[in-house]
Amino acid sequence: MSNQLRYISISHISANVADRERFFIADEQKRPLLLSFKKHFPDINGLMLLVTCNRTEVYFESDQTSASKLLEFLLQERLGTLKNEDISLFVTSDDTETTAKHLLSVSTGLLSKVWGDAEIIHQVRKAYKTTLEMKLQGSLLERAIQMVFRNHKRVRNETQFRDGTTSVAYKSLKMIVATYGMEEVEDKKILIIGAGDIVKQWFKYNRKFNFKKIAISNRTLQKAQDLASQHGAEVYSWEKVVANDFSDFDIIIGAAGNSHHLVNRLNQHGKSRLLIDLGLPSNIDPQLSEISGVKLYNLDAISTAVEKTKVQREKALEVVSEINREELLAYREWLQEAPLRKLLAQQKPYILNNTAGYLKRAMDIEDSEKINTVANRVIRQLYHKRIAISSAEDIRQLIAAQSFFGRPSRRTYYRSPKNSEL
Repeated sequence: MSNQLRYISISHISANVADRERFFIADEQKRPLLLSFKKHFPDINGLMLLVTCNRTEVYFESDQTSASKLLEFLLQERLGTLKNEDISLFVTSDDTETTAKHLLSVSTGLLSKVWGDAEIIHQVRKAYKTTLEMKLQGSLLERAIQMVFRNHKRVRNETQFRDGTTSVAYKSLKMIVATYGMEEVEDKKILIIGAGDIVKQWFKYNRKFNFKKIAISNRTLQKAQDLASQHGAEVYSWEKVVANDFSDFDIIIGAAGNSHHLVNRLNQHGKSRLLIDLGLPSNIDPQLSEISGVKLYNLDAISTAVEKTKVQREKALEVVSEINREELLAYREWLQEAPLRKLLAQQKPYILNNTAGYLKRAMDIEDSEKINTVANRVIRQLYHKRIAISSAEDIRQLIAAQSFFGRPSRRTYYRSPKNSEL
């Protein structure tokens, strides 16, 4: 097997909320899982774990370990069993270009539950930050991520596709208005459980709605206090949340990590209640929807109930697709140049030695820093011209030629030299 960028994915496209919950990886579990992958499959170079409310994906670079092998290991780690019905929930690929295309589509928001989700790029950044901290980036993965960030910048600057109003957090606010109306909702008390990224986004979008009667509860008190201070909210005791004491709230939003069915009963209230579950695993027991006067929306319900994609996004899609295509083409060209990069890396000691000799004889230069600078320029010139050296004379001509200090020559496809000394 050759070195390839591969991936495994479970998402809203292939599985429902209940199935996705079983493979949700909490923040404190991510690093141990990545280390477990690396320990069990030492040939893996690049490794990134992307977990959102709608998907769990592993991107990895390997020349031996297939996506199916990594998936089997994940199933054993998470469930202790290996069943065909669980395997069928995942999409996998062992092809670098296919994986890069999938990652680009995910990061652009084209594969999001809420189409064009503007928050996914921040989640990709967060996932890659962990990869960098653990020194697990790998060359193929690193280049793919560079492509993703460059693509994001182009989409943001060249199109109207990045609207930001199609995030789940924003849609939950719209759901509140749709349920009560703007005038009535002003008197409703809202409890938000959690203080993670989605809650921060909720408060960002709330500037447009200006809901005032808001309380925050979080397992870590300091995080709740920080958010409450920033947004003029109150802090609600985590102990009361655990005890399911919600008698004073009309709207409960669950967005806490690793809190499966934290909200599982409701005390007497006498009014209608709206429950919005943004957590994965689900924070709110779905059986609560059977109570009279209670409306419950989970991630899937919110996503299917949202407004249709705006016309400007539809118009921008063609341009976004073209940008994606151009970035994927550049990535493919980079992959095709791998043999040349390898050959030039092998030739570097030879180039450095001959550069040092020529500079000493012709220009009386012995400074190692200057020699390295010139040698690296020679390598770059060789790379841009798609050639490899066949003699020390080639090096001398590159150093002496005036064009050496000009712009790189137009790229042509690389052909390995027949008479290279190396």
